[in-house]
Amino acid sequence: MNRRVLPGILDAIGHTHLVELGGLLPHFSSRVFAKLEAFNPGGSVKDRSALGMLIGRIRNGELIPGRSTVVESSSGNLAIGIAQICRYYGIDFICVVDPKTTPQNLAILRAYQVTVEMITQVDPETGAYLPMRLKRVRELVAATPGAYWPNQYANPLNPRAHQQTMREIVEALDGKVDYLLASTGTGGTMTGCAQYIRDHGLSTTLVGVDALGSVLFGGVSGPRLLPGHGAAIRPALFDPTLADEVVITSDLECVVGCRTLTRREAILAGGSSGAVVAALGKLADRVPPGSNVAMIFPDRGDRYLDTIYSDDWVRAHFGEVSHLWKEPEHTVAVEAC
Repeated sequence: MNRRVLPGILDAIGHTHLVELGGLLPHFSSRVFAKLEAFNPGGSVKDRSALGMLIGRIRNGELIPGRSTVVESSSGNLAIGIAQICRYYGIDFICVVDPKTTPQNLAILRAYQVTVEMITQVDPETGAYLPMRLKRVRELVAATPGAYWPNQYANPLNPRAHQQTMREIVEALDGKVDYLLASTGTGGTMTGCAQYIRDHGLSTTLVGVDALGSVLFGGVSGPRLLPGHGAAIRPALFDPTLADEVVITSDLECVVGCRTLTRREAILAGGSSGAVVAALGKLADRVPPGSNVAMIFPDRGDRYLDTIYSDDWVRAHFGEVSHLWKEPEHTVAVEAC
């Protein structure tokens, strides 16, 4: 098989695999497909956003090696995407994180020689880390000569990058995408996909998958264990009306979704992918037979080995629930949550 030679690692971003999941929901009368964003070189869908927000400034000379510093708040995946780009071009990067960032992600950032700032105090009003992370970003930008804050929460280049994500799904399925399930955080992926759907007059039902304890679709802010899914503050670019339907999933449902996905499809995916799997289980009875259902899996599971895939961690937070992913094959485990 001939494979084209890429000029550099950043040219590997995008055009990820779309795979059919024939065994995820036994007896489901529609076809299910997963967009595996883990195949981006930085390991997640956030590679697309990072490149979209930075490459223009790099090419026009606004970001200069040795003179510019990128500053951003991230729970992990966007940080890794930015870190890869900054290292490739020799640009400094300061990333503001919080204790929910996994040890694996922190290790990856340090391998890319990123300066990591850990925020350990929560915002007194919301009880969340994000407001404090954003406060620290603003302080760093003000104090750092040549600083640039991409601001994934408000930058229109974030969702614009995901119009291509949707284009790839549509082209792979010859235009027939009846349902698209996307987890929500900054809203970049969902917004970009929604824009493509509307611009091309598609009949796709867009399902936003949010976390219990997130405020994105009007919920009440509450504690959440898993990073990257849901938010304590609605980002400026987030428009809840873009979703045709909304499904809320708990942390435990994310865990069960991930474990079910690994057991039935041999895919090791991250927490927001488990949320999408759980959402499909809740939605399945309402999907017309013969539909094409596409799901976006944002990242891979090896960054969650100490949490989602650790029996000790699961027992510590949820008790003994292993029966939820050890059910007979004829049942739908994700519906048991």
